[in-house]
Amino acid sequence: MKHIAVFPGSFDPVTKGHENILLRAIPLFDEIIIAIGKNESKQNYFSLQQREIWLKQVFANQPKVTIASYTGLTIHFCKKMNASYILRGLRTAADFEFEKAIAQNNKIMAPEIETVFILPIPELSAINSSIVRDIIRNGGDVSPFIPKAIDLKK
Repeated sequence: MKHIAVFPGSFDPVTKGHENILLRAIPLFDEIIIAIGKNESKQNYFSLQQREIWLKQVFANQPKVTIASYTGLTIHFCKKMNASYILRGLRTAADFEFEKAIAQNNKIMAPEIETVFILPIPELSAINSSIVRDIIRNGGDVSPFIPKAIDLKK
């Protein structure tokens, strides 16, 4: 049985934190599907197409990584993709409480799917997409926070 994980998120934009979590998870799984969630009630800053392009650029040299998008419940997407794991990053205690609640409810709905948490390296734990978007909106330099493969000047 292949060990397939789904790494869900909005990736709006992808950060060095996302990159770090995923690169460290690669040895743990046979395949990782980066799943860009489409939430109609959420206004994204970057288009779905742009986020897909960036993720493909960032992980171009990782044959175990694929990119997909989905709507609806993550566990439904996992089942569709034959994934038995959900991969999530935890930066803070607040993240832990939020992610724990989701993982526990997912476990009730889909007992066969495990959630795996990975902590970012300490120097990346303060990075999140909301802060990066705010820096972009205000004309700041986000290069310390996003993967080198992303060029926002294009």
